[in-house]
Amino acid sequence: MIEKGAVLPMFYLPPVAYFTKLNAYQPDIVIESQEHFPKQTYRNRAEIYSPDGILTLTVPVVKGSKLHTPIKDVKISYDFKWQRQHWMGLETCYRRSAYFEYYEDDFAPFYQQHFNYLFDYNEQLLQMLLKFVKIPLPLQYTATYEAGYPGLDDYRGAISPKKEYIFEQKPYFQVFEERNGFIKNLSIVDLLFNQGPQTINYL
Repeated sequence: MIEKGAVLPMFYLPPVAYFTKLNAYQPDIVIESQEHFPKQTYRNRAEIYSPDGILTLTVPVVKGSKLHTPIKDVKISYDFKWQRQHWMGLETCYRRSAYFEYYEDDFAPFYQQHFNYLFDYNEQLLQMLLKFVKIPLPLQYTATYEAGYPGLDDYRGAISPKKEYIFEQKPYFQVFEERNGFIKNLSIVDLLFNQGPQTINYL
């Protein structure tokens, strides 16, 4: 376990702020893998820029028992065709972007294959995103759940869809910005599909 650095949760298509932390603290990052699953967080939702403003993509999870479920045991629900919905959302929002076609074939399998567990799904997406964004980060994980980690900056609850996360972000071109202006801290895919290999320079 690292003694200085940061602890972050595992998110679905994490927002830009999350990647600024990964870039700033690398390689001294540890990913929380032992927490109980908190609802209404980026652990199973992402925000992208649609023609009408922010569009939230949520990965549905199997309703657990009344007891809190450890994050690694949270299963993805396929009661409705959310993968098709997410993929159509990504296509609608980014087909006109400069780099969507460049990355499309790598993202497509995540919206075709079934993944049992949310954590594993997010982890595989994160590994791919790190490669595209060019952050060479070997993922390390918490071994037990701790309320706090001395020496580590704790971002497990800091970056949330419920509150604005204040950080400096230079504007970049967004497909629909002429309608709603520049929107900060969307999913990293918004930055990636619009800026491609230049993404790392924005972080």
